[in-house]
Amino acid sequence: MSTSSTPRRPPQAPSILTPLQWRGVVAGALGAHVLAGWGLLQIDAVRQSVIEAAPVFVNIVAPPAPTPPPPPPPPTPVPKTPPPKAPLIAAAPTPQVAAPVFVAEPAPPLPVMAPPAPPAPPAPPAPPAPPAPPKTIPASAVQYLVAPQLEYPRASRRLRETGKALVRVYIDEAGLPQAVQLSRSTGHPMLDEAALAAVRKARFRPYTENGQPTAGWAFIPLSFDLEN
Repeated sequence: MSTSSTPRRPPQAPSILTPLQWRGVVAGALGAHVLAGWGLLQIDAVRQSVIEAAPVFVNIVAPPAPTPPPPPPPPTPVPKTPPPKAPLIAAAPTPQVAAPVFVAEPAPPLPVMAPPAPPAPPAPPAPPAPPAPPKTIPASAVQYLVAPQLEYPRASRRLRETGKALVRVYIDEAGLPQAVQLSRSTGHPMLDEAALAAVRKARFRPYTENGQPTAGWAFIPLSFDLEN
């Protein structure tokens, strides 16, 4: 049998109080001591004794625990650059052989028959040709069937009026005088009027060209002289 210097504790009777009940008992005891101490301090003699004995006691106050430094800021996350992707090399497309396309040639268009052109309007009748200017019958070609007969006015004889007149006469194809004009005056109105009247009464042989009767103007000189 082995011996030991450590004395054995007598076996303890099992506790009949729960941990919560034990805490209540301890708190009650502490409260009783506090109340007893407070009651003693209410007595003047006891309070004076405590004040005098106070310098003997030293309160050891534990220094305040140092404030822990703030935690360092979290490191800024560095964006991860994805590794460059290898370029994809597309395979060359397989050439597709187009199927032959057969295009039918369009039929030639049918000829369009142009509508018949409207009949051209009849040409307006040509304006009549202007008449040829009247011919002038030469003095040598003037021939009389009835020569002009001058009648000397009596008043002109009494006034001794004389002069020569030149009468212009238009002779038609039949030899008749159609128009009589005074081309040169005698200077005396009565003698001029007597000359025109004499030519109006005259009759001429028709003037012909290439065997055809032709009308024209002729000049007839007439002289008034008292000696005649």
